[in-house]
Amino acid sequence: MNRPLCGLYAITPETSDTEHLLQQTQAVLAGGACMLQYRSKLADGLLRRTQAEVLQTLCRRHGVLFIVNDDLGLAEAVGADGVHVGRDDAAVTEARQRLGRAAVVGASCYDSLERAREAVRAGADYVAFGAVHPSTTKPGAPRAPLALFAAARELGVPRVAIGGIRPDNAAAVVAAGADLLAVVDGVFGAADPRAAAALLAGLYPSA
Repeated sequence: MNRPLCGLYAITPETSDTEHLLQQTQAVLAGGACMLQYRSKLADGLLRRTQAEVLQTLCRRHGVLFIVNDDLGLAEAVGADGVHVGRDDAAVTEARQRLGRAAVVGASCYDSLERAREAVRAGADYVAFGAVHPSTTKPGAPRAPLALFAAARELGVPRVAIGGIRPDNAAAVVAAGADLLAVVDGVFGAADPRAAAALLAGLYPSA
C-alpha cells in the first residue's frame, strides 16, 4: 500500500439488481469516495462474481481502491486491491499471505482497542471501529465510543468509523479522529447518493 487512506469509504448495500448498483456506485464515486467495499452476504456465487467484476472495473476507472468484504477467494479472482476481514473471517495473516504485500487488508475491531492492536501486529493496514451510531445494516453491532479513535492513534494505521454514519452526524466522528468514514445507507440510501457522498468526502478537504 503506497497511498494514504483518508476520506469516504463507501460500502455497497445488499442487492441483486446489478445495474442499479452500478448506477448508484457511479454516483457515489463521482461524489468523491476514495475507497469502495463490495459487501454481499446473500448473493449466490455467480452474482457475487459478476457484481465484483463490474465494480472493480468502475473503481479502476475512477482511481478508487476496491476492497472485497470477507471473501478472500473472490478478492483473488477479480484482482481486488484488498480485503476486509471480521471476527469470523479469514485471519489478517492469511489474507496477507494470499493477496501479497501490496494488498490493502483491513480488520473489524468492533469496540475493542486490544483487537485492533492484535490486527496491526498481524499486518492489518487499517482498523475499523463500530458501530459508532445505531446501524441499520448491523442493528445488533456493539456500540463503539468515539474516544476509541484518539486511543487508537498509537497504532499508526488509519482508523475507520462505521455504523449509522450520515452527512448530518459525521463531523463529530471526523473530529474524534476517524481517518475514514465507512458508509452504506448514508450514501446508497440517500435521495441523491452523489450529493451525500460529496458532503461526507468534503469533511476531509486535504484528502
